Amino acid sequence: MRQTRVVVVGSANMDLVATAPALPRPGETTLGTDFVTVPGGKGANQAIAAARAGAASAFLGAIGSDSFGVTLRARITAAGVDTSRLRTTYGASGVALVMVNAEGENAILVTPGANGSLTALTEDELAAVRDADVLVAQLEIPVDTVTEAATAARAAGTRVVLNAAPAVPLPPELLAAVDLLVVNENEAQTYTGRGRDEPRALLDLVPRAVLTLGAQGAWYGDRDGTDVYVPGVRVDTVDSTAAGDAFTGALAVAWGEGRDLVDAVRWATAAGAACVRRLGASVSLPHRVEIDQLYAPAP
Repeated sequence: MRQTRVVVVGSANMDLVATAPALPRPGETTLGTDFVTVPGGKGANQAIAAARAGAASAFLGAIGSDSFGVTLRARITAAGVDTSRLRTTYGASGVALVMVNAEGENAILVTPGANGSLTALTEDELAAVRDADVLVAQLEIPVDTVTEAATAARAAGTRVVLNAAPAVPLPPELLAAVDLLVVNENEAQTYTGRGRDEPRALLDLVPRAVLTLGAQGAWYGDRDGTDVYVPGVRVDTVDSTAAGDAFTGALAVAWGEGRDLVDAVRWATAAGAACVRRLGASVSLPHRVEIDQLYAPAP
């Protein structure tokens, strides 16, 4: 079977991750227990997640000319992602300050750095989008760039998966190009005012949507009447930082391989569960064999 071609357009950050028994409150200093420096960013994470899940994955993004940028390129490439179109711009790379408590919950502050320079896609970048089976995008880069990529993908028949995070206003042109929207509860609340109590409100925006529910699994619905809750997979949680990225990357791969979307969501849920068992973002993203071990087909 030919590998599914997934192109991810999005952010790359260096994650500075500290762990502590509890997250500090405003004005409070808390002693931590551990510290690691790990490549991350939603775009880079989802590109790596797609590669590890079995896709031919390519990443369109921007890194800085600093030492973080050098490390980011090397690590993303080593994970099996095509970085031949990854831009380097003068200045700082994106950085994420991540704090994780003993229950695996986190608080994250991101400074965009070079990610903000990813504008006006080149013809070579657009050609990669058009040649893909699935385009995956998020909103840690300029929304105009996401709209440009999604519009080009839609015109070429490439499926468009938008992980609409962080929540920002979505242009009508972008929504018109999206095939599948992926959001968490906070993002759903921002976009529809309803959250998990009425997830089908997301279908007023797009034809298909997934609402991720953390350890409780996910909901999938479409305008044809599908309305399904997929239960979570029980694991011991160490760090939930990149679980959503593991989910989105695996979902794109499964859909691109021809699975129906309910089953694709089920497989992606297993990917998210596999991810939270380790500390860090990109280093915790699971390989296909790990996803298959946790995946449970519908009875």
